[in-house]
Amino acid sequence: MSGHSKWANIKRKKEESDSKRGKIFTKLGRELAVVVKQGGPDPVSNSKLKDVIAKAKAENMPNDNIMRSIKKAAGDQDGANYEEITYEGYGPGGVAVIVETMTDNKNRTAGDVRHLFDKYGGNMGTSGCVSFLFNRKGLIVVLKETRPNEDAVMMEALEAGAEDIVSQEDVYEITTTPEGFSAVREALEKDGYEFEEADIEMIPVTTVSLTDPKQVESLEKLVDSLDDLDDVQNVFHNWEESE
Repeated sequence: MSGHSKWANIKRKKEESDSKRGKIFTKLGRELAVVVKQGGPDPVSNSKLKDVIAKAKAENMPNDNIMRSIKKAAGDQDGANYEEITYEGYGPGGVAVIVETMTDNKNRTAGDVRHLFDKYGGNMGTSGCVSFLFNRKGLIVVLKETRPNEDAVMMEALEAGAEDIVSQEDVYEITTTPEGFSAVREALEKDGYEFEEADIEMIPVTTVSLTDPKQVESLEKLVDSLDDLDDVQNVFHNWEESE
């Protein structure tokens, strides 16, 4: 996978997200609620909560919103029970798509996701049909302008336990094992690092390029429409976007 293409995806997502910031905060609030119910409201003893807080901060979610979501979840143990369900399928041109959801009604969510795959020329498959094309990795993205000393970043990330550090045009992409993600993120945070992105993601092993403009348009609509669904937390794909 081209790291530069990955950053292009991130930039596109962030630029678009400015107009739907409220929806992103709502999804993050749901994620915070789930991890609070799973492990309690104290990030010191709940490492998953600590990770989601870091993710929320990378998305510029205000601290007040974060604390309010945690407090609400801690006092609402009888609230909606959300289930984490992952859907897989193929988009136009054979692009592999993984959709991570958090839902209190899996029939509704499955129907909504399937409808969008069908609408935009893809097809939803069975569990495992495309996940073998991805590796689950911790991904931490740091803007180069905040850390201009590349050698120092490489050394500090590796000392923290990172698997790999790739220097791109504008950013460093630091990858970790899923198990090592929290420790690496916390170590870099203590060193004063600020993150553009900090999450566990599905990184494609190989990518697919599309040359048909209609397929490109349909795939963009599929990804954006899936991302707009209230129940969808993350959408991953192996499309290599052209520069």
